[in-house]
Amino acid sequence: MTSTTMPGNLRIVAATPGPGGAARWAAEQREQVRALLVEHGVVLVRGLGVRSAAQVAEVAAALGVERMTERERFAPRSSYAEAVYSSTEWPADEPMCMHHEVSHAAEVPSTLVFGCLTAPAVGGNTSVADSQDVLQSLPAELVDRFAREGWLLTRMYHEVGVAWSEAFGTKDPAEVDAYCAAAALQHEWLPGDQLRTRQRRAAVIRHPHTGAPVWFNQVAFLNERTMDPAIRDYLVDVYGPDGLPFNTAYGEGGAISDETVQTINEAYLKAAFGQPWQNGDVLLVDNLRMAHSRDPYEGKREIVVIHGDPVRITGHVLP
Repeated sequence: MTSTTMPGNLRIVAATPGPGGAARWAAEQREQVRALLVEHGVVLVRGLGVRSAAQVAEVAAALGVERMTERERFAPRSSYAEAVYSSTEWPADEPMCMHHEVSHAAEVPSTLVFGCLTAPAVGGNTSVADSQDVLQSLPAELVDRFAREGWLLTRMYHEVGVAWSEAFGTKDPAEVDAYCAAAALQHEWLPGDQLRTRQRRAAVIRHPHTGAPVWFNQVAFLNERTMDPAIRDYLVDVYGPDGLPFNTAYGEGGAISDETVQTINEAYLKAAFGQPWQNGDVLLVDNLRMAHSRDPYEGKREIVVIHGDPVRITGHVLP
C-alpha cells in the first residue's frame, strides 16, 4: 500500500485491488488505513473503483466500520439500504457550510465513509477542516464561553423542512417521546402535528481516542444567520421568530451575533482543504476531529454516505 500526504494533511492511499475486489483489499489493508485515519483524521482511498452503494457498504464493513442509523437529520436524504444513505439533498448551486455530522445528537458517528459513484463535471468537492486547528484560531473569549455554556439548538418541525417522522425514523409519537427521553432532548407536541425540540450540547469536547480538545458543534451551520436573509425573513414573517426550522444560541440561551457566526465560518474556511472527487473514490473522515462541507457543482453527483462507529457525547444537557 502506497500513500501520499497532500496539502492540509490529507492522506491519499493508492489502492490496487486484486481478484478479490475492493472489499478484499480493504480487509487486507484495514489496520494500515485505520491507523492513517487516527493520525491524519481523513484518508482518501483512490483506485478502489466502487460502482454501487452495496460495494461502498462492503468496503466500510471490511474496514471495521460499525454502521449506525441516522436520527435527527436536518435535511432530506435517500436510503440505499439499512444505514446506507445518499448525500444530503441540497441545492447544487449553493454551498453547504462546514459541519460535523449530527453533532447535535447525544450519540454521534465518529467515522464517516463517503463513496463516489459519480463525480460531478464541475465542483462538488467535499472539503474538510481540522477542528483542532479551528479551535486554535478562534478568539479565546469566544471559545471560553462556548466551552463553559455549550450550545443550544432549537428545532421546529412543521410543513417547512424535514418532517419529524423522517428526522426520527418513525411515525409513532410514543417512539419519539422515548427517543427524546433517552437523548436528553426537550420536546413539545403542538397543534397540527407539530413538534418543537430543544437540546443543549457540549461545543468543545475531548476526542475519545486522542484526548485532544476539538471544536465539535454546528453552532454556525444551524444558526438563522447562515440562512439566506430573504428566506429567513419570510419564515419569520409566516411562523414567527420561534417558528424557524432550526436555530442556535449559546448554551444558556444568549443570542449569537452575526460577527460570531462570521468568525466561526472564516476559521473553517482558513482550515479547509480537500481534493476533487474521482469516480470510485472512498473517503474516510474522523467526524469528531474533521468538519466537512460541499462546494456547489454542475452535472450529476452521486455520493454514498455511511455513518459509523457511534460514540455518546456527554455534558451540557438540559434538565
